[in-house]
Amino acid sequence: MQEKYHPQAIEAEAQEYWQRTAAFKAVETPGKPKYYCLSMFPYPSGKLHMGHVRNYTIGDVLSRYRRMQGYNVLQPMGWDAFGLPAENAAMQNNVPPAKWTHDNIAYMRKQLQSLGLAIDWSRELATCKPDYYRWNQWLFLRMLEKGLAYRTTGIVNWDPVDQTVLANEQVIDGCGWRTGAPVEKREIPMYYMKITAYADELLDALNTLPGWPDRVKTMQANWIGKSFGVDVTFPADTGSGMPQPLKVFTTRADTLLGATYVAVAAEHPVALHAAKSNPGLAEFIEKCKHGATMEAELATQEKEGMDTGLFVVHPLTGMKLPVWIANYVLMGYGEGAVMAVPAHDERDFEFARKYSLRIKPVIKPGDSDLEIPLTHAYVEHGITFDSGDFSGLEFHAAVDAIAAALAQKGLGEKRVHYRLRDWGISRQRYWGCPIPLIYCNACGVVPVPDDQLPVVLPEDLVPDGSGNPLARTPSFYECHCPRCGNPARRETDTMDTFVDSSWYYIRHACAGQDHAMVDARVDYWLPVDQYIGGIEHAILHLLYSRFWSKVMRDLGLVVFDEPFANLLTQGMVLNEIMFRKTETGRIVYFNPADVDVQTDEQGRRIGALLRTDGQPVEMGGIGTMSKSRNNGVDPQELVEQYGADTARLFMMFASPPEQTLEWADAGVEGAFRFLKRLWKQVYEHMQQGGAVDGPMPEDLGPELKNLRFQLHQTIVKVSDDLGRRHTFNTAIAAVMELMNALGKLADSSPAARSLMQEAMEKIVLLLSAIVPHICHALWQELKPGTELLDQPWPQADSAALVRDEIELIVQVNGKLRGKIRIARDTKPAVIERLALESDQVQKFVGGDNVKKVVMVPGRLVNIVV
Repeated sequence: MQEKYHPQAIEAEAQEYWQRTAAFKAVETPGKPKYYCLSMFPYPSGKLHMGHVRNYTIGDVLSRYRRMQGYNVLQPMGWDAFGLPAENAAMQNNVPPAKWTHDNIAYMRKQLQSLGLAIDWSRELATCKPDYYRWNQWLFLRMLEKGLAYRTTGIVNWDPVDQTVLANEQVIDGCGWRTGAPVEKREIPMYYMKITAYADELLDALNTLPGWPDRVKTMQANWIGKSFGVDVTFPADTGSGMPQPLKVFTTRADTLLGATYVAVAAEHPVALHAAKSNPGLAEFIEKCKHGATMEAELATQEKEGMDTGLFVVHPLTGMKLPVWIANYVLMGYGEGAVMAVPAHDERDFEFARKYSLRIKPVIKPGDSDLEIPLTHAYVEHGITFDSGDFSGLEFHAAVDAIAAALAQKGLGEKRVHYRLRDWGISRQRYWGCPIPLIYCNACGVVPVPDDQLPVVLPEDLVPDGSGNPLARTPSFYECHCPRCGNPARRETDTMDTFVDSSWYYIRHACAGQDHAMVDARVDYWLPVDQYIGGIEHAILHLLYSRFWSKVMRDLGLVVFDEPFANLLTQGMVLNEIMFRKTETGRIVYFNPADVDVQTDEQGRRIGALLRTDGQPVEMGGIGTMSKSRNNGVDPQELVEQYGADTARLFMMFASPPEQTLEWADAGVEGAFRFLKRLWKQVYEHMQQGGAVDGPMPEDLGPELKNLRFQLHQTIVKVSDDLGRRHTFNTAIAAVMELMNALGKLADSSPAARSLMQEAMEKIVLLLSAIVPHICHALWQELKPGTELLDQPWPQADSAALVRDEIELIVQVNGKLRGKIRIARDTKPAVIERLALESDQVQKFVGGDNVKKVVMVPGRLVNIVV
């Protein structure tokens, strides 16, 4: 055995062995328990960062651990390869997105392989390949047939720079998340998937997922947003020019008698009608088009509005209520209109105070009156007052009575409402899955026949930023109608990339299947036993995946209800953000490694300069490592200098997996030192005569017995930390403590040699899931002729966990003053005497009279003076 630890040679040899023996190829084995471990697949941005290393190492540790426990393990890898970043890169580099994407995949694959991940690469997929997205198109057509996909016009967020639709989550402070350009609201035809048809099941099924974090389940439940309320119709006051009644949904029908105005979204038909004859309103509506699109942003932004001059009629009192346009009302939620009750809603209260609108309280606490005038909205449930015939009622009784009165007038009814909206999948961009539809002047919208799928995306186009190049490529959009044969035009919108990621976990199970979307292998592997990914995907990706799998179930393609049995949301790895804004408003990010931070004499940061041009860049603080912000740390340099095991160990030891981790280089050297110490400890053991075979001697002395107790106690802890708690950092810490104790052993007797042999073997097994390369090499030295991958997970020896001696804490008046070691079967009277005679205790007891001695068996003695 060589004396020094050389990670590059060791890791190359281990990886060559794993590849040569196809060590991680997953084969369906009936009767053997399976374990499908999947980490969310990466976008091929060009290079991995340490956030990726953390994500995939977590999955790899769990996969290797379960393999050692006897499970048939599947751990695949794929590429979320479509999307707008490839188009942006293509424009910057003047290359087709396809070339950029495939080159990045090749490079990132090598990076992942250099980490020694136990991946079945024969199941690799890329969503940009026709053999994958063919089935996106096929299932979309099945959904179209079932009414689960449809086309309609809708209000969307439009990025004028990238010229594409953005999801609400991609609009930040009214600007595109990537370009920084002010976002516009436009009404365009779109294809939607009817996820609302599954709203109840998606909500109820959250109760069947005990292996999901409560936080994620709450986020999904809130996004679905099931609420019980009342539809209320406010008749139009035609005399004011109001063109139509206004319908609103409210969960607080008990406050209806406190409504003093109604507010509509800027895109509401009533607002557009009023703006036709009012330039000021038209200007305000245009301003609102660039406003916030998220409810959280609406809650904090300044409330602004304009009176339309129109009125509606209160459905119960007949009073005229003014109609306002308000920037805190979104067309995409509810009916795009709200009944405003300023006394009992914070947003309405703020708006009414600003524009001097009437505030009428109608709810008070059950045991007191409200202080009038109000200084803030009273939003709690209570008792109605000043509400005519509906006064004196508690919440439920008031809602029932008011709903009944509205129903009698034909102006309302109870209804269940969902915050969830159908999923708009149309994107006006090139690098995505083509929507398989054809427009014929004679036949209308015609699905592409199954035998003509996939509609293949041309891979030689280079976007120029002026819209979707497919719409300017006759060779793509010119076609013939499959029904009548006349010239027709192909749909040029592509699908939202969330479609691609909504079922890849299923395709991994039946990779290579060319004739169907799925096959019988899905029934063996699915659902995924452990899914791992960032909390930023807690809503949309997971919700869409759950929806997609339920659609496939109802089409008879799969039999499971939920795709992911257990979910681990690892914390993000954080790093600094550096950027500039261009003249067009686009944000350009720079990697912190390419920036020099300037400080003053006191060490305070005063600026930053890009090394390549010496010009200033802006410092955006600390944020998640991401490809979009270009603030990732490339692990390749770390792997080349220290080895993959050091990178893996550092990421697993730095913090618990659920917590965020702020990147720092300091811990890497510490991880490397530990691995060198592990290597040295085995080397020194082997220098004493090589591997020691045979059973453990029975005549171990006290020191060796205590060490063996710690060894098997560590096995118990590491097994629990990896298998149940997923706290890899505490598992590593326990092994470090054990190695520290072993390092102090000076005994070189045969019994000590046997104990050291056992300890080194167990330590290598315990660490093998975390640092597999070095453990592969050390096992060959410790157990020649055997392979580490064939070894089961170590089991604790119950006999070793029974100690002849125990250590008791000794307290005086509840404060720690010493420790004593005693035989396990020592009688209480003897324990008390030994505690009192202890030199550590005597100086605190002195001549004081001992009032009593309290014992906690096996743990402590407390002397009260």
